[in-house]
Amino acid sequence: MPLADKYRPKTIDEVVGQSHIVGKDKLINNMIDNNNFPNMIFFGPPGTGKTTVAEIISKNANKSFYKINASNSSLEDVKRVISKIGTMEAQSGLILYIDEIQSFNKKQQQSILEFIENGEITLIASTTENPYHFVYNAILSRSVVIEFKHLKADDIVIGLRNLLHKINEESVTETIVEESALYKIASASGGDLRSAINILELSLNNAKLNKEGKLFISIESIEKMKLSTNYNFDRDGDNHYNLLSAFQKSIRGSDPDASIYYLARLIKGGDLESICRRLQVIACEDIGLAYPNAITIVRSCVEAALSLGLPEARIPLSQATILLATSPKSNSSYIAINKAISDLDAEVHDDIPIYLKDSTSKKSLSDQENIPYKYPHNYENHYVEQTYMPNNLIGRVYYDPQNNKFENSISDFLKKLKKK
Repeated sequence: MPLADKYRPKTIDEVVGQSHIVGKDKLINNMIDNNNFPNMIFFGPPGTGKTTVAEIISKNANKSFYKINASNSSLEDVKRVISKIGTMEAQSGLILYIDEIQSFNKKQQQSILEFIENGEITLIASTTENPYHFVYNAILSRSVVIEFKHLKADDIVIGLRNLLHKINEESVTETIVEESALYKIASASGGDLRSAINILELSLNNAKLNKEGKLFISIESIEKMKLSTNYNFDRDGDNHYNLLSAFQKSIRGSDPDASIYYLARLIKGGDLESICRRLQVIACEDIGLAYPNAITIVRSCVEAALSLGLPEARIPLSQATILLATSPKSNSSYIAINKAISDLDAEVHDDIPIYLKDSTSKKSLSDQENIPYKYPHNYENHYVEQTYMPNNLIGRVYYDPQNNKFENSISDFLKKLKKK
């Protein structure tokens, strides 16, 4: 049996991290103290304690505990659990723990709705995805949604120490792990305690006795394992979109170092297409007319990255990222188009002015109706005053130049042209 399962915490006091929900007067502890357990949806990254807390709750609730994994279970598995209702086996009630509930379709999730509604089943479900995207609304409305967060390195080290204490209590041979080695393991785990325990187990299996007859694991032995940090990256998951969001917001905030950090995490995930798409969006949305050539340079970097492929693509991507993060910012064009689209959605608009229509559209018009179009190139400075907006939008302003060198020149040009 893997160490992570063999030495899984049995009491809530053994759970590490999650201090926002676990601890004196915190949500989970209060549930246990008051013996009051609602239906719950646990969501968060893997290895953060969702299954452990569910099992601890079931023991404290004195109810039969049934666990199924939605990724490899069917509706028949759910029906088998439902059939236990009212039997001697579940006379005190039952808790159904559905791991990876996002893998169940709507019909499968609906199959338990009646029983969680009348209290015959207490549901605890877990998911690594956003439950509001993957869990049926009727179940969400009858459940408490609880977030489990990435574990910090200090929390993981505490968890590893607790595990070593249990191992040493049962073993004749004492195991000693250097503190620096524990932190190296914690760092490589990416906030996932199960992953950290698996690394520790691998190192224990390869450890040798020292002169004192003890198993000793040094930082050097861990470094020799050439561990790569475990990054939680799912191209269709929330973490992927959270990284893209942090990437864009760091560039928008003119922080080149944070921008490069999030770029590196996205590159580790290997999703080249999303990075290239987001860089082009940023060039137009956040830099825009403050530096109009940014999109041209970024486009060239993106084409180079797609042509090169990873790992070399990281170089032009880095260039584009630093360029955007250190460029002046303007979202005037982004605001302008959003305002115009919002107006289209909000009201019915008058027809296009007759003189702006295509010539074929004006053949049937009378001379009185057929107002001539003024060709700007025939006038001084290639400008003539003329109404271009539909009648009900005359005077409406969408583009408002922002305060930067290029747009100040645009503003000056328009004022001079229109003699305002």
